[in-house]
Amino acid sequence: MRKFLMIITVILVVAVAGYFAFLYSATYSEGMRSGELIKVSRKGVAFKTWEGEISQGISGAQIFSFSVLDSEEKVIADLQEFEGQYVQVNYVERYRTFPWWGDTRYFIKEVKKVNSPFKIK
Repeated sequence: MRKFLMIITVILVVAVAGYFAFLYSATYSEGMRSGELIKVSRKGVAFKTWEGEISQGISGAQIFSFSVLDSEEKVIADLQEFEGQYVQVNYVERYRTFPWWGDTRYFIKEVKKVNSPFKIK
């Protein structure tokens, strides 16, 4: 009986470890989005995470919400600098996320300022 419980425990530990390893490394999609960066903030009660929003339409009806990992210090600094401006972001979408990573499944990897297609010269 003791050996059986030990085998079940090992199987459960390996399954849980495999699940978390999959969530940590697997991405669902990668891509680019552009729009006006309207919000960047650090929020949360138990876990402070960086969150932001990009307006992808003229009226602001289409909002792209994203998270930024704390380890992406350059991205955080760039987002704070470009707030209110037209930007293009590279992101990865994950299957699921951990509460200490952020509120969304979209994580920004790179941000750059681009010219707005809506500005009239």
